[in-house]
Amino acid sequence: MKETMYTTGEYIAQNPTWHVEDSAWKAKQIVKIAEKNRLQPNSIGEVGCGAGEILNQLQLQLPNHISFVGYEISPQAFELCRQRQKERLQFYLKDLLQDDSAFFDIVLAMDVFEHIEDYFGFLRKLRPKGQFKIFHIPLEICVQNVLRCRPILKARQNLGHIHCFTKETALAALMETGYEIMDYFYTAGSIDLPSKSFKSFLARFPRKITYRFNKDLAVRIFGGYSLLVLTK
Repeated sequence: MKETMYTTGEYIAQNPTWHVEDSAWKAKQIVKIAEKNRLQPNSIGEVGCGAGEILNQLQLQLPNHISFVGYEISPQAFELCRQRQKERLQFYLKDLLQDDSAFFDIVLAMDVFEHIEDYFGFLRKLRPKGQFKIFHIPLEICVQNVLRCRPILKARQNLGHIHCFTKETALAALMETGYEIMDYFYTAGSIDLPSKSFKSFLARFPRKITYRFNKDLAVRIFGGYSLLVLTK
């Protein structure tokens, strides 16, 4: 199974920071959608929390009464989590879906289910774990990626993205597994975060210009965007 790459050390060998550098930006998106929908949680849990930095950023920004719990199946990522643990921020080397007592006001699944072989089963089991769920989903099916093919294969080999989505298929997967869509918006990691290559830097310009006139068209043609979704 591809999912074993997270427990054997293969993933951290290819991604030694476990994407900590993106965490503050992702936390900002979570705060944005939570405030927009007037969510007032007392507890926030995260499945597949990686290095734990998203939760760490959230506990720095959100009210002091909120507790944060991260679940991670990778021993290597859990070692990174342990460095961030504190009174209101706890981590477990455990699958959230196997914790029968776990229930949170908000459950986060940030760039997670594209990695899961049986993602429909994962989504069904995750739904009872929280009142609200926030998903961040990369939208890798676009004209540019389909024509070039290499970006999709690279994400599959290096990041373990074994499923690819458009906005429509991502939302359909959530609805078909029983989620109620409350809100969603695109996030522009390819524009907001530092470029990883000169090609990605150049791609910012057509993405930004087209996005101003037609968001859906820009995402479908050029890619580089993800979808943040709030559900019940």
